[in-house]
Amino acid sequence: MSASPADGPDPGAAGGRNGPAVSRRDFDALFEEVRAWGRWSPADRGAWNRVTGERVRGAAAAVRSGRVVPLGLPWNTVPGPDNPRPALHHMTDLGDVESPEPATHKDFIAADYHGKAVTHLDALCHVSYRGRLYDGRTAKDAVGAAGARFGAVSALGPLVTRGVLLDLPAAFGVRWLEPGVAVHAEDVRAAERALDVRIAEGDAVLLRSGRTRRSRELGAWDPGTACAGLHVDAVPVLAERGIALLGGDGDSDVRPSPVDGVHSPVHALVVAAMGVPLLDNLDLEALSAATARAGRYEFLLVVAPLNIPGGTGSPVNPVAVL
Repeated sequence: MSASPADGPDPGAAGGRNGPAVSRRDFDALFEEVRAWGRWSPADRGAWNRVTGERVRGAAAAVRSGRVVPLGLPWNTVPGPDNPRPALHHMTDLGDVESPEPATHKDFIAADYHGKAVTHLDALCHVSYRGRLYDGRTAKDAVGAAGARFGAVSALGPLVTRGVLLDLPAAFGVRWLEPGVAVHAEDVRAAERALDVRIAEGDAVLLRSGRTRRSRELGAWDPGTACAGLHVDAVPVLAERGIALLGGDGDSDVRPSPVDGVHSPVHALVVAAMGVPLLDNLDLEALSAATARAGRYEFLLVVAPLNIPGGTGSPVNPVAVL
């Protein structure tokens, strides 16, 4: 349910909020169903191999007005329930260092970015399930103290493809999805119909739950304990469509997890089984307004992660071009 009552479909109604519960046995069967190991070369690019030059040219055709919409959250240095490990930013040179002209001003930034407050990209080495990364690589052998030898963010490079916004509050006539509400396969299909858009092979799918708007209006909470997101039963639809990238204003998982013993089941299915990178903690509010005005929910998406050899991901500021 939304924070303000509205008529329309109720995402999460199947089994109530984050349910139905899924047993570990059924989850493992689902993992096997969507598993795409051995499908592509180079393997550490995973499903991103779907995005050929032809698909990039096709994505560029989605640009009409030329409006550029940034999707990254501000660099968050303030502790809070949604930011237990704040990013760092401090000045290292205020122009008062004795040296020849011109004076310079310098600063330092750092972040433990795999959390709920920094917009970032998850590379394929970020998630393992039962000790295995995507393509069956042993996590213990592939990731060490010096970083990842397989599936690093540096293997992905810049990501450019057609983006599709599944704006669930817009589709269902609510202000936002409440924390803990699960988005099911039928909700994904219903949103496509309501927004007159269809997910296609090679697409980047961005899921808007309205988390950012809710946080700004009602205050922050701990999204690690309660957050709207995908139920595992929605993942086969995305696998069938052949997506190349998944993102959202949360981290794509509904929380609490509906799967016993698996705290981030969508991460396990999408990254470790399907080989699809994830975008977490996007700010989709401006994009929601822009797509509503344009009357279309497709656009060119550009994501440029830092080139970090062995990195498990990267802070990013993606842009959508309408």
